[in-house]
Amino acid sequence: MKPFALDSDMLTMGGVFYPTGHVLAMFPAATDAYRAADKLQAAGLDGDALSFVPTETILSSITHTVGSADDPLPSVGTEATTVRQIAALAAQGHCALLVHAPDAADSDHAMQVLQGEPVAAAWKYRQLVIEDLVPPPA
Repeated sequence: MKPFALDSDMLTMGGVFYPTGHVLAMFPAATDAYRAADKLQAAGLDGDALSFVPTETILSSITHTVGSADDPLPSVGTEATTVRQIAALAAQGHCALLVHAPDAADSDHAMQVLQGEPVAAAWKYRQLVIEDLVPPPA
């Protein structure tokens, strides 16, 4: 597993977090995310396809990508709302695992492997669509 590094490829043209071709899965604790990463690697995912995203990184880097995304008018997309959901979970101490899953089969396989794990929420970032794989708690 590699460390998470936010780069320009993970942002929309407006600068909002949007890692196309990835699944972002949120976990209540780092031990949960590391156990999930081990399961994914045991199921055949390359360790370089996985990044651990600590709570602090979510709050300091990802959350701030929203900036003024809704000014002067609300965004037509859901990327800012999704970042706010991620931030709300991180504020409760959740961390994340970013999984490179460019195809539907890749994300389906990852989510199948993660069944039974304490995934609090998960999103698949596709071209122009963010899919709720595990909806965040209300």
